Amino acid sequence: MGRKPMFALHDEGHPLFMHSGEGDAAGVTPKAHGENFPVAALVLPRDIRRHLLSVYGFARFVDDVGDEGRVRDPLRLLDDVDADLDLLYAGRLPRLPVVRALTPVVETRAVPAEPFHRLVEANRRDQTVGRYGTFEDLLAYCELSANPVGHIVLHVFGLATAGRMALSDRVCTALQIVEHCQDVGEDHARGRVYLPEEDLRRFGCGERDLAGGTTPARLRDVVALQTTRAERLLDEGEPLVSSVGGAARVAVAGYVAGGRATVAALRRAGHDVVGRAVRPHRVRLLSTWLGVLARGTRGGNGRGRL
Repeated sequence: MGRKPMFALHDEGHPLFMHSGEGDAAGVTPKAHGENFPVAALVLPRDIRRHLLSVYGFARFVDDVGDEGRVRDPLRLLDDVDADLDLLYAGRLPRLPVVRALTPVVETRAVPAEPFHRLVEANRRDQTVGRYGTFEDLLAYCELSANPVGHIVLHVFGLATAGRMALSDRVCTALQIVEHCQDVGEDHARGRVYLPEEDLRRFGCGERDLAGGTTPARLRDVVALQTTRAERLLDEGEPLVSSVGGAARVAVAGYVAGGRATVAALRRAGHDVVGRAVRPHRVRLLSTWLGVLARGTRGGNGRGRL
């Protein structure tokens, strides 16, 4: 769907990536390719890293159910995931390995079920909704597809408050929007368009512009508008960095930096996104990360009540 978790911990050898091979789950594998918002696993405590890997594996799994085209009945499998989550939260053994892998994080970090169910619902919606009329419609979709990940991460760190989750929503939505900007051609090939239809009409973009091998100027203008919107959301959400401390600050700064580095990459590319991969350079990402972390350190001690 052009949506990926807001963090990427590259460890495909982790047991959670192995599936039972039963039914439609066979062959659906969470992947760690192309994500723009990596968290350096080595800087996180081992237990935090393990929990985030489990969450990441779950998010990738439900995302791939709708995207990979190898599942005979994606809606049925998504229903199975929801049912497995119900088993997990009832203290019973889930059938799917990616849901079973959530047991430690759910039990030790008290992560509520609702954000996991919202991620499933986002992928269920992708089976029936391929266009979004307005930017507000897209924001509503991000409430399901992106923002729950931030809530889960805050619970993993033991820092989930209403104020922090509101700031996290801005960051996660921004990350989702820049991901959509990068994947315009890929998403269209899958029958989905995450650029608001009202913006496409405003700049005179038609179906051919989305399906072509190049990015015409009018489509670049649409992508530029979404990039600016994402940057504004990052500005609004960045105070989250200074509201937390320790490893959480390092991680959250990495998410914000990933968004900012991607915004910069899109602008350097002139928002030419069709037929090419626009990704931030690793060195630029690292320097942006350090800059966000420095601002967050000056801005607070991680003890603020949000």
